[in-house]
Amino acid sequence: MNEEKTLEIQAKEAIDSIPKPVPKSKMQEFKETLRFVFLILIIIIPVRLYIAQPFVVSGASMDTSFADGQYLIVDELTYEVIHEPVRGDVIIFKYPLDPKRFFIKRVIGLPGETVLIEKSSIKIVNQNNPNGFILSEPYLTLGFSTSEKIEKTLGENEYYVMGDNRNNSSDSRMWGPLPRRNIIGRAIARLLPISKATIFPGQHTATTSTSTNIINK
Repeated sequence: MNEEKTLEIQAKEAIDSIPKPVPKSKMQEFKETLRFVFLILIIIIPVRLYIAQPFVVSGASMDTSFADGQYLIVDELTYEVIHEPVRGDVIIFKYPLDPKRFFIKRVIGLPGETVLIEKSSIKIVNQNNPNGFILSEPYLTLGFSTSEKIEKTLGENEYYVMGDNRNNSSDSRMWGPLPRRNIIGRAIARLLPISKATIFPGQHTATTSTSTNIINK
């Protein structure tokens, strides 16, 4: 019995010997909160300004790859430090005729290339393909047809962009080439709706085709 009491006393003494945490003053708590907020800000603000920013799709010009109201994250860094836009990329940019507005389209023609559009066929002429090649665009599900023949040679800092919903899209066919300086970045993620959440949404590489018409699936 005495042995049990001795063990209880020793256990209590061991617990009592554990240093008690010193209560933080309100000033200390305030400083820690301020430090936490500061760390969050120095991480989030550069990301928001220079790396990625949110974008909400408005309109039907990119159906069925993107729908009205979908929430995207735009990668602003890749085109600045890694590589320039490539054919097939889905990009967000400032509308050349009104830079306060933002558009989302797909890259069709690259700097220095000549883009020829006739009915539902897009032909690209460049240094590697002086005779041109027809684009195969598997992302087109609605089909399209242009009433008049279009031919445009791009400058060294110009891109030809078009919506995936070609019959309901204001793009380079109407207002001309897109200046490189207007490009903000590429769509890197779709967050909403959850059922459509994905990385690199709508991403396809436009390829050559031996057919005289674009393949529409």
